[in-house]
Amino acid sequence: MNKEQISTFLKQVPLFHDLHPQELERVEEITISRFFPRKSTVFTEGSEKEAVYFIKDGLIKTYKTDENGNEQIVSFLKSGDMFPHTGFFNPNPYPATAEAIVDSKLLAIPVRLFENLMLSTPSIAVKMMRVMGDKIRELQEKLQVLSGQDVKHRVLSFLLQLADQLGEWNGSTVTINLPMTHQEFANSIGTTRETINRLLNQFSKEDLLEVDRSRIVIVDLEALKLQRDLK
Repeated sequence: MNKEQISTFLKQVPLFHDLHPQELERVEEITISRFFPRKSTVFTEGSEKEAVYFIKDGLIKTYKTDENGNEQIVSFLKSGDMFPHTGFFNPNPYPATAEAIVDSKLLAIPVRLFENLMLSTPSIAVKMMRVMGDKIRELQEKLQVLSGQDVKHRVLSFLLQLADQLGEWNGSTVTINLPMTHQEFANSIGTTRETINRLLNQFSKEDLLEVDRSRIVIVDLEALKLQRDLK
């Protein structure tokens, strides 16, 4: 990715929206273009946080591993997203493992270089902390909604979230191109694979969804929303 492409991309990143051209140019100077092939690891949980990443093209999943070796998926991230969400503002290690689901082009900003930049240009730090505060509130609201729902509603909310983040419209249907196993789906919302099998089969019989190993097709988005909103 050349300098002009990096500049164009960074201007579209919400975290940098409030930066003046001169401030953004300082960020561009320390930004590195990286490529991660499918199934490769961007970083591992607990390792030293060396850089913060932004997705130019591709799809990334982040997950934590429990003491039994089971994955708990934290998030699926698409073009334009930043990770880890903890970003530049604490010294803690990476909170989860990040893996490329498909071939992915990322931009990396080394943490130490960015810290030096914020020290030399405090206005950048102030503007970015405001944006991060809004992001934290958004994540907290999503967590509160999910934690108050039963499993069926968590599945429906997760499907609608994927549709919003990754969906490709074709007429009235929405296709989510995401190679995700039922176990990964279950891990994402804190339930069992058997429960996911049962619910996805139920939604398929109701002509709401079509599911295979590489994608989910929402046949009737409005009906799916109505199911979620039913008490």
